[in-house]
Amino acid sequence: MPYSQNGDLERLVEQITDVIVARLNGDADGQAAMCGCTSECFNRCPERMHRVVDAGAARIGLVLGEAGSARDWASLIDHTLLKPEATDEDIRKLCEEAARYHFASVCINPTWVRAAACNLRGSGVPVCTVIGFPLGATLSDVKAYEARRAILDGAREVDMVINIGALKSGDDCLVEQDIRAVVEAAHEYEVTCKVIIETALLTDEEKVRACLAAKRAGADFVKTSTGFSKGGATVADVALMRQAVGSELGVKASGGVKGLEDARKMVEAGATRIGASVGVKIAQEASGAKPTAVASGY
Repeated sequence: MPYSQNGDLERLVEQITDVIVARLNGDADGQAAMCGCTSECFNRCPERMHRVVDAGAARIGLVLGEAGSARDWASLIDHTLLKPEATDEDIRKLCEEAARYHFASVCINPTWVRAAACNLRGSGVPVCTVIGFPLGATLSDVKAYEARRAILDGAREVDMVINIGALKSGDDCLVEQDIRAVVEAAHEYEVTCKVIIETALLTDEEKVRACLAAKRAGADFVKTSTGFSKGGATVADVALMRQAVGSELGVKASGGVKGLEDARKMVEAGATRIGASVGVKIAQEASGAKPTAVASGY
């Protein structure tokens, strides 16, 4: 039966999350046996460096409401261009748009970080890049190096893809260690780390496990999607992820956000950041102007 009201959706998500977390907690010994470790590997995590202020303790949607300005909405958007065929001119245009609308960041592939950082110098808009993208199957030390290299080129946020195969194999320790390798590299330079769990490939239980691994590893955000898999962000997934991480982490909805109405639904479900190639369109819609922008695309 479809859930048309926000309250119904939230209650459903809470019920699903409670069942999954209870099952995971009840089977802790079994999980430890599978991965060859004990709960000590979680208790010895370094103290998390929280860089997300109000990462969802209160719904931003209630603040923005119907009166949210273009600037308000732009401040939540990672203006994104991850297409492999993107050119230097495309990146320059993306950065010009980001500076004009004051987006939260530009999100581009690592090869463009240095150019984007130069284009955005003095604008106040940081550069975000992707790590282990889009498959997440790169070795942990390679991901950590990739993050450090991008940071040295000027990245101030990194969005890393988890080891999806390890998660689906039940090896949550490997998943957590993989995330922590990038988190520690990022936090060494006071850079924000977001963790892409690729929800389209996961069951609800796996989504919760991925979020909990990211939280234990000290990540700043969990993120729904790369935009290159079978599907992108859904309202139900964002709500489930918010329920799993609580108010301590940000939640980024990415992939499939086509305009202001989609963005509003994601924020109401608990998202504190939106990854989209239609950032200009969203800002124009929020200002009441007729959209003229064409999506830059993932």
